Amino acid sequence: MAQVVNMPRLSDTMEEGVVAKWLVNVGDEVSEGDILAEIETDKATMEFESFHEGVLLHIGIKEGETAAVDTLLAIIGEKGEDISLLLNPDQKADSAQLDLVDQINETEENNNEISPEIIEKNVESSKNFEIIRMPRLSDTMEEGTVSSWLVNVGEKVKEGDILAEIETDKATMEFESFYEGTLLYVGIKEGETANVDSLLAIIGDENADFSSALSEDDSEPKFIDKAVNTENDEITETLKTNIEKNENDNEQQRVFVSPLAKKIAQEKNIDLKLVKGSGENGRIIKSDLDSYQNISDQSVENDTIKDHKVLESNESFEDIENSQMRKVIAKRLSESKFTAPHYYLSVEFNMDYAIAFRAQYNTLPDSKISFNDIIVKACAISLKKHPKVNSQWYLEKTRLNHHIHIGVAVGVSDGLIVPVVKNADEKSLTQIGSEIRDLALRSREKKIKPEEMEGSTFTISNLGMFGIQEFTSIINQPNSAILSVGSIIKKPVLIDEKIQPGNTMKLTLACDHRTVDGVTGAEFLETLRGFIENPVTMLV
Repeated sequence: MAQVVNMPRLSDTMEEGVVAKWLVNVGDEVSEGDILAEIETDKATMEFESFHEGVLLHIGIKEGETAAVDTLLAIIGEKGEDISLLLNPDQKADSAQLDLVDQINETEENNNEISPEIIEKNVESSKNFEIIRMPRLSDTMEEGTVSSWLVNVGEKVKEGDILAEIETDKATMEFESFYEGTLLYVGIKEGETANVDSLLAIIGDENADFSSALSEDDSEPKFIDKAVNTENDEITETLKTNIEKNENDNEQQRVFVSPLAKKIAQEKNIDLKLVKGSGENGRIIKSDLDSYQNISDQSVENDTIKDHKVLESNESFEDIENSQMRKVIAKRLSESKFTAPHYYLSVEFNMDYAIAFRAQYNTLPDSKISFNDIIVKACAISLKKHPKVNSQWYLEKTRLNHHIHIGVAVGVSDGLIVPVVKNADEKSLTQIGSEIRDLALRSREKKIKPEEMEGSTFTISNLGMFGIQEFTSIINQPNSAILSVGSIIKKPVLIDEKIQPGNTMKLTLACDHRTVDGVTGAEFLETLRGFIENPVTMLV
C-alpha cells in the first residue's frame, strides 16, 4: 500500500521548509533509513530519511520549492501502484457524493422519503479531524516516549495548548497543539515509545467519525476507547465489526504487536504467538515481552533448582530501562570514541590572577561570573586565533567555522546534554554568565529547546565543582576538540625561583587528529593560558 510522506516538522518552530536537494529519483528503490532529501528549515539544512520501504512513485515538492509543514512531499509504494486517489483526494469525495445522488434518485423513483441516515452518514464522512503524529523534535530523533499527557480524551484543546511531554534523544520537551478542537483519541499512552510519525493523537469536532483514520493508518491497529465519544457507540461497533470481519477473512489469526515489541521479539528470538498481549484488543506491547522473558527465565531457574538442588542465594538486582537520552548518549559517544582518533594535551594554569580578577569583577553592580564563565570567554577568543581547533570533520571535507558556538556540558537526571552559547566571542562575561545559568536551569527542568542544543563548534566539560582535579572527555562530533576543566587546587608553586603558596588548575584538551595536529592544539592552549592567567587582557 502506497505511503504518503509529508513535509516534516524538523524543529518545534518550523512552519515551512525548502527542499534543498533530492537524493533519490522517481522510480528508485527506497529502503527504510535511506536519505530521501536535504530539507532547509528555519534553523539548518538537514537530511530527511525514509520511514518506509518501496519505490519512490511521486515527488510533490521539487528542489528549491518551499512548502508548509504537512504538505505532500512524496509517495512511496509498490512499483506500478495506482496513486491517483492520493494525488486527487477530492476524487474519493466525489465518488461518495455520486453514491448519495444515486440513493436519492432511487428513493424518489420509489416515491419514498429520503432517509436522514443516508444524508447524515455522507455529510459526516467529510474530514473534520486532524491526525497528530509523533513529532521529530530534534534532527537526530528516531523515536520518542510519551512521558505524560496533559490533556485527557474528550477535553477541549486550543491552538498552542500543551498536549504532552515527550522524551526525545536529547531532553523531555513540551509538545503543543497546532489545532483547535476536542482530543478524540490517544494513540500512544504514557510510558510507551513509538517511532517518529507514529499516530500520536486525533483532534477534531466532538462527534467526528475518525474510524477510517485508525483502520487506514500504517502503524499497528488502534481501537477506539469508549471514553472517546460516549454518545456515539455506533462508530465503535462499526469499527469493531469491520475489524472482526477482516480477521475472519485471514487464513491465520493475526498477531497484534507494537513496532517496539516486534523489534525486541526479533532480537530476543521470542515467538509472539506464545505471548499474551495486555494492550488494546490483546495487542502485545513491550512490557508483555518483559513479563514473558521473566517467566521463561524463572521457569529455567526452577528447573535448574529442581534438577541440581541449587541452594538459594541472597543475590538481587534491578533492571532499569535505558531512556532515549541514555541510548543516544551511548550511541554518539561510542561512534566518536571509535571513529575519531583522539589524543590528549594536558596543561596546568596558575589561577592566582583569575581568582583576584573574578572577585573584583563581581563587585560591579549586576555582575556575577564564575570561573567557568571566564574559561568560556577565554576559549572563544582563543578559538578566533586558532580556527583549526574550531573546525568540524566531515567525510569529504573539513569545515573551518568563522562563528564560535561553545557547548557547555550540563549533567541532568537522565544523563548529559550540551546547551550552546552562540557567538560566545561577541558576548561579555556578564552575558555569558547569565546565559549559561539560564540554559543550565532550563536543561535540568527539561524545558530547553532543541535549537538551543544544536550547532556547537567546540565543547567545554567542567567537573571542577565536584572536586575532580583532572579528567579526559570524548569529543562531541563533528567538532574537533573538547576541553576538560578540573578544580582549582591550592598548593606550593615555584614563582620567580621561590616556592610559595599558589592556586593551579589542570585542563585537558581532547583533539581529533584528523583535523587538529599536536602543534596546533599546543598553540591553542598556549594562547588560552595567556587569557586565563591574565584575564584582564580579555577586556582589552
